[in-house]
Amino acid sequence: MMKPLLAAIGLLASTAAVATTYPLTITDLDGHKQVIKQEPQHVILQDGRDILSLALLDRDNPFHRVVAWNNLPKKQDIQTWEMLKRQWPEAANIKDMGFNDQGQVDLESVLAKKPDLMIAQLRAKDALQQSGVLATLQRLNIPVVFLDYELHPAQNTAPSITLLGKVLNREREAKAYVDFYQAKFARITKAVSEAHTKPTVFIEPIAGNSDNCCFTHSHNGWGGLVEAVGGKNIGSALLPGNSGFVSMEKIIAMKPDVYIMTGSKRPNANVLPFGYGVQPSEVSATFQTLLKRTGVAQIEPVKQKRVYGVYHHFYNHPYNIIGMEILAKDLYPQQMKDVTPTADYHMLIKTFTRLPDEAITLSYPDNQ
Repeated sequence: MMKPLLAAIGLLASTAAVATTYPLTITDLDGHKQVIKQEPQHVILQDGRDILSLALLDRDNPFHRVVAWNNLPKKQDIQTWEMLKRQWPEAANIKDMGFNDQGQVDLESVLAKKPDLMIAQLRAKDALQQSGVLATLQRLNIPVVFLDYELHPAQNTAPSITLLGKVLNREREAKAYVDFYQAKFARITKAVSEAHTKPTVFIEPIAGNSDNCCFTHSHNGWGGLVEAVGGKNIGSALLPGNSGFVSMEKIIAMKPDVYIMTGSKRPNANVLPFGYGVQPSEVSATFQTLLKRTGVAQIEPVKQKRVYGVYHHFYNHPYNIIGMEILAKDLYPQQMKDVTPTADYHMLIKTFTRLPDEAITLSYPDNQ
């Protein structure tokens, strides 16, 4: 009878060992050192897509601490928002503060919710400073913790989840996901090391969102993910900033080996659709339409049929490891032939979240 008792005591000790002790001194992804006095209970999400980070940590209900957020899923990823509402109907009643990258927000109404933490993306720091939001929160002793999935996605995603796990007293859940993430990334790194050449890639985020071609990312966002899986990103060579338009003539002249488009289900029906509840036939129809745009047929990988599509929101998303798997399969099909990104996505959802495990289209062609 003693062994079960000893095992139970051991389990309790193990649980206690990973509990966060407050006050907690942390250094965020901006390199800013600060003290979190107690476990946060009233959280602001500057970027509403971080609800999917909370889904890894506050698994039973990622909304239970959130008092205000910028509901970007509603604006940019309709099917994900519908899924979140079905699972947690109270999400529809949480204040949407409409925060944007220019820092425009009705801060008074947000402060009325008595927040004790803001979770923010590092790319928004300048806007938070220029709008005075950072100064106001600092004056009120409301900590702002910066995470980063976009500026340096492969480098900063796992540390961001580890940090957030500490801040929210969810270190065990954070470690479980980070271990999964790092193991999957190690598999990609091995595949890249086995390849003889590094393909040149042009990636077009939100393909179809503009009448003009072609928008792209530099070293950040999708450009950073391409580089993380061993591709040479055309946007990194041509853009002076983080993102912008590249002329069709430039793309054709640089003769990429692979052309990739991203998209999600949006109010703009011209955008390449991916996500929950999207049928592959919908993706195929839009994909073929986008390939008929003026000049696109002259891009070398279009001629060679090395054109692919991927779910857009992996670029600013803690589940970007799946996006990297998809990219790596597009670039290195032989070395990555045993990797199944969609199956890995479903495993991620079932193992590390309480999100419903619903049908989802993440890539085109279906490269499983």
